[in-house]
Amino acid sequence: MNNLRGVYTIWYRDILRFWHDKMRMISSITFPLLFLFVFGSGLSARMGFLSPGVDFTQFMFPGIIGMTVLMSSFMAGISVVWDREFGFLKEVLVAPISRASVAVGKTLGAATVALFQGILILLFAPLIGVSLSVGTVLALLPLMLLLSISMGSLGILLATRIRSMEAFQAVMQMLMFPMVLLSGVFFPLQGLPVWMSILVKLNPATYGIAPIRQVMLGAPPDSPFAINLLGHTMSLWDNIAVLAVFGVIMILLAMWSFSSQE
Repeated sequence: MNNLRGVYTIWYRDILRFWHDKMRMISSITFPLLFLFVFGSGLSARMGFLSPGVDFTQFMFPGIIGMTVLMSSFMAGISVVWDREFGFLKEVLVAPISRASVAVGKTLGAATVALFQGILILLFAPLIGVSLSVGTVLALLPLMLLLSISMGSLGILLATRIRSMEAFQAVMQMLMFPMVLLSGVFFPLQGLPVWMSILVKLNPATYGIAPIRQVMLGAPPDSPFAINLLGHTMSLWDNIAVLAVFGVIMILLAMWSFSSQE
């Protein structure tokens, strides 16, 4: 019971911190919207239709949602580094709860904040001509949550091994931007150079962006948006399975890493 209460308390603290930081809330959706409306609108006419009835801006929209969820959850590990520098983490670690529950609470807090930001971006769908039914939205939410938990747990894992804010920000930028650029947010996954295709398929974020796009755009299995892995075209459930396995591994590693903290 103490562990469940500890998970809830840590989760609730992260939600409150986000809710009371209005500047963070606004800036978290401004950056993705700039990509969507400036970058997307600027190239849409030149790129044309990437699939029947899907222009470049509509193609980017699911990727921008995935990018928002990924970046927000991945960067949430900064709160661990912040708490360590100011001594709060030490107080949490000596509390009568398991350290694994601290990792779970931090991961769930990061995932909830990232999911909320993704939902805010989702509200802009009518402005770019993407029609979403209630069923589509309900299918998107667990996909966004799975991506946020997987990336959030990776961020928490890294944060447990980084001792300063400056080092954490440098490592996050070094990892996050390649993950975003090589996840299919801005380009279809077919016809890539061999070296880029390999990096795209090794990138766990790819398997989070692809199902969001498949559900939102109703892309068939043979669409140019699908991932072809070792001659096999990845279905929606294949992508979900890969991301879920990655997420479970990252959560277990984050729990182990927190348990070994001094």
